[in-house]
Amino acid sequence: MTVVGERTTARVLDDLIALQEGAFLARTVESRRVRTECSDVLPGGVASNWQDAPPGAVWISHGQGSRVVDLDGTSYVDLHGGFGVNLVGHAHPAVVETIGERVRKGTHFAQPTRDAVVVARLLAERFGLPMWRFGNSGTEATMDAVHLMRAATGRMKIIKVEGSYHGHHDSVQVSVYPSIEEAGPPLRPRSVRYSVSVPPDLARLTVVVPFGDLEAVERALIENAGEIAGMILEPVMMNIGLIPPPDGYLAQLKGLLHRYGAYLAFDEVKTGLSVAPGGASELLGVTPDLICLAKALGGGLPCGAIGGTPDLMRLISEGVYEQVGTFNGNPLTMAVAAVVLRDVLNSDAYRHFDRLRTVMTDEATAILRKWGMPGYVQSYGAKGSVIFHQKLRDYRDFLDYPDEWGHTHWLYQHNGGVFLPPWGKTEQWTLSVQHGDDDVRRFLTNLDTMGRDYAGSAAIR
Repeated sequence: MTVVGERTTARVLDDLIALQEGAFLARTVESRRVRTECSDVLPGGVASNWQDAPPGAVWISHGQGSRVVDLDGTSYVDLHGGFGVNLVGHAHPAVVETIGERVRKGTHFAQPTRDAVVVARLLAERFGLPMWRFGNSGTEATMDAVHLMRAATGRMKIIKVEGSYHGHHDSVQVSVYPSIEEAGPPLRPRSVRYSVSVPPDLARLTVVVPFGDLEAVERALIENAGEIAGMILEPVMMNIGLIPPPDGYLAQLKGLLHRYGAYLAFDEVKTGLSVAPGGASELLGVTPDLICLAKALGGGLPCGAIGGTPDLMRLISEGVYEQVGTFNGNPLTMAVAAVVLRDVLNSDAYRHFDRLRTVMTDEATAILRKWGMPGYVQSYGAKGSVIFHQKLRDYRDFLDYPDEWGHTHWLYQHNGGVFLPPWGKTEQWTLSVQHGDDDVRRFLTNLDTMGRDYAGSAAIR
């Protein structure tokens, strides 16, 4: 454990966390009251387990522009972004107008509408894959990708990356956050069920490899000869901070999989639209066989999409794979997605993201150095993360990253009026088109305050 002055870093962080959690709990009385009262009808007093992070879930009243307001009336700069959904911010005028127009024409028919064609063509232009289908979540999109790869090859096994999250269907609920005791050797990780709900036999169909390791992928292909349908991965890992791939990895990975008759699917649920107009595929110059989208595409409405090559998507049109869903291509979602792609997330928006991200990245890096805090800042497009640790390359590096740093930062930001995603070190900030310089300055001020308190506490004898 690092020693700073006469005190360990862990002791310093524990003391800061105790003070900040006390301030947090004093500010969120109404959230705690409502949570307690509703726990008889909402398990755990929340609508999703991902909403429940220590020291407590924060209930939101409303959002406007770049801000959200909780039930206690506290206003925050929203860099949580609904886990990366809100690239357009809250109540964007174009989105509000579109919803108002569409809702008066009907919101559900379970039949196609013209906006589905508009969205599909815009996605084809941005992402380089010609054919698209829609769903309602990232989980549905990645499930369709796995099903399509299996249908195309007749093979049942897939490869996924250790420490990656691709939704909550059984095939990918494997080695999401395994403990070091369960995970096995670093170069040959075990396939660890995320929970007891995942059937052991199904988990064995998912072969796990480290991120960025081509040798591990080829070994999996050889050892499971003729059994691997394909591989799904986040081209930039965003389940454990923000980890870019090694140079050349994605292009070589695509070629390697194709040599063994397997497909490559990108989970761009988080990176799609946020790191570049055409997601990580555009940013890194590699077009996979399948791309999964959700989150930012719907402008705040539930959405999902999967794009693919003609050969793969033909399996849908020919009925080999039934890609279905009552709400697929929902007219309200499609109308908003069309406006988001055509009018909101335009070239001006990405210049705006680049400018704000550069300020956040450069100045946050300077603050880390100024106060002697460990780490670095990783960022692309509208996304970024302060990582208080040595360079993260894969999940095993992430396991060595102390939880206390991310939690301390989250508390300082929250108590200072900036809402970051919960769970500290695992998540990233998300900018929106409605954020401005004052919002970025608030984030940097809070980080500076944390650094000052850290350095001051560390100097105490």
